[in-house]
Amino acid sequence: MSFQNPTNINVQIEKGIGILKNGGVIAFPTDTVYCLAARYDSMEALKRIYEIKQRPHSLALPVMVANKQQINQVVDYISDMALCFINEYMPGPITLIMPRRKSVNDIITNGKETIAVRIPKHRMTIDLIKGTGVPLAATSANISGMSSNIDAENVITQLGNEVDLVIDDGKCPIGVVSTIIDVTGRYPIILREGAITRSELELFYEGIK
Repeated sequence: MSFQNPTNINVQIEKGIGILKNGGVIAFPTDTVYCLAARYDSMEALKRIYEIKQRPHSLALPVMVANKQQINQVVDYISDMALCFINEYMPGPITLIMPRRKSVNDIITNGKETIAVRIPKHRMTIDLIKGTGVPLAATSANISGMSSNIDAENVITQLGNEVDLVIDDGKCPIGVVSTIIDVTGRYPIILREGAITRSELELFYEGIK
């Protein structure tokens, strides 16, 4: 593993992009928590994420994209309801469950017809996604079942030499996981309350479950 401290963030980003392009796995901060990520179309890298995190394969991997246009690379159909949440909260600490494109690898979705997508509100994260050129499969950078990490030191302690690079850009600004909402049905359903609270969402969208 290579550890990069925050002396020159641009150097860190370029190194991270190179590793991701070549099918590596890296850890870095987002707006919410540190994540473990790889390009979404690399089977071997996706398998490594599950191994490093000790994550059950029954749990799908979320995908991060750089902008609203890139959502279409992994999502088959964006409903009007989904668009309401996209326009209001993306980029930001929200993850939406939407219908997947058939081209998305089954290892990401665990064979389900849906995919979890978000756009982080974090410049370095967006630079990494754009530089890699494809969406990134990303999950919190911690051993499955343990608390999410908001600084690089804890990521290194937990994941050790299993990842190809840990980028240290300080603590994550929000420090709380994203809120997950399923927008595939008649009404939106909050699957996990995170940085965006249920009370805020109830004010925004009448009928949210």
